[in-house]
Amino acid sequence: MSSSAFTFQPTGALIQEFNVGGQNIVLGFPTIEPYKDAPFFGETIGRVANRIKNGRIENLNGKSYQLYQNDGKQSLHGGKSGWGKQKFSGPEPISKDGKESVRFTYVSKDGEEGYPGTVKLQVDYTAFDEQEGNATKTVLITEYEVELVGDEVEETVVNVTNHSYFNVTGTESISGTEATLGTSKYQVVDDAAIPTGAIEDWPGVKANEPFELGPTEPDIDHCFVLNAEDPSCPLDTRQSTLNKIVTLFSAKNRIHLEIFSTEPAFQFYTGKFIDVPATKDTPARKARAGLCVEPSRWINAINVPEWRDQVLLKKGQKWGSRTVYKAWKD
Repeated sequence: MSSSAFTFQPTGALIQEFNVGGQNIVLGFPTIEPYKDAPFFGETIGRVANRIKNGRIENLNGKSYQLYQNDGKQSLHGGKSGWGKQKFSGPEPISKDGKESVRFTYVSKDGEEGYPGTVKLQVDYTAFDEQEGNATKTVLITEYEVELVGDEVEETVVNVTNHSYFNVTGTESISGTEATLGTSKYQVVDDAAIPTGAIEDWPGVKANEPFELGPTEPDIDHCFVLNAEDPSCPLDTRQSTLNKIVTLFSAKNRIHLEIFSTEPAFQFYTGKFIDVPATKDTPARKARAGLCVEPSRWINAINVPEWRDQVLLKKGQKWGSRTVYKAWKD
C-alpha cells in the first residue's frame, strides 16, 4: 500500500498499528500472542457484533438457534471464539479504485459458534495519504463484504465491525480527549445491555458539538443511531452516504482523528472495563486506556421485526459496509 503507517495481522484481520505523528493511536502489541487474551484489541468482529438477547436467534430458517452465551445470558461479539480470534487468509495485494489495498478472507462454517450457514467474509484495507488544505492526512478505508456461500440454509445473520481501541493523547488514559459525535441519539438498554426499544438523547452530548472525556466521566458504552425515526438501511451500505460519526482531538499532542461510516449506528465505548496486564513490551492497560468506535447495525436487530432486515443475509445477497478513518497531527 502507499502508506507505511499501518500494520495488519491475519489473526482477526486486526489493525495492529495506525501511526500518526510518531504515535500508534490504536492499543495493541508488537507480537501476536498477547492478542489471544486481550479484549478484542483491533479485531474484526463477527459473525454478529454487539449483543444478541439470551444468545438466541428466533425464527430463522423456520427455527431457533442457541448461540454461545459469553456475556451473562447474552452472546457478545460472535461468541466464545468469534471472527476476531480466527486466522484469516491474506494479506492478498489487490487494487481498489486505482489504489493499492490488501484483502483478508475468512470462511465461517455452518454451525460455528451456533450460527447457521457457511459464509465468506472479505476485509479490504486501503491506506494512503491525502492533502486537505495545509494538513497531510493518513487515510484508512475498511470495506467488509459477506456472502452466504453454503447450501445448508437459505438465510443467516451478519453484523461486522472493527473493535480497535483508540488513544490520541499519547498517555495511559483517554482523559483530555475532545470528542464529537455525529448524533446524540442512542439505544436505551436494560440491565443486560439489550435495547428496550426507546431512543433518547445521551445526557450532556449534543450532535456535532465537542465535549471532553475526563478521568472517569462520561462513562459511555452505548449504541448511537443516526436516524432514530427510520431504522431501515440497505443490507449492503457501501454505496450509501458516508457520514462523519466521531471526531477525536488531543490538544496535548495535536492529533486529530475523524471516523466516517456508511452504517446506521455505532457503539461508542470509553473503555471502563479494560484490564490487560503488562507484557515485556507494553505497559498494563487499565480503564479508559482507549476508546472504541464500532460502526454497525442496531443491537439485537435479528430479534426485532422492525430492525431485522438490517442483518438478515439470504442466498444470493451481499452484506457490506464501509468505514473511513482520517488522522493527522497539526
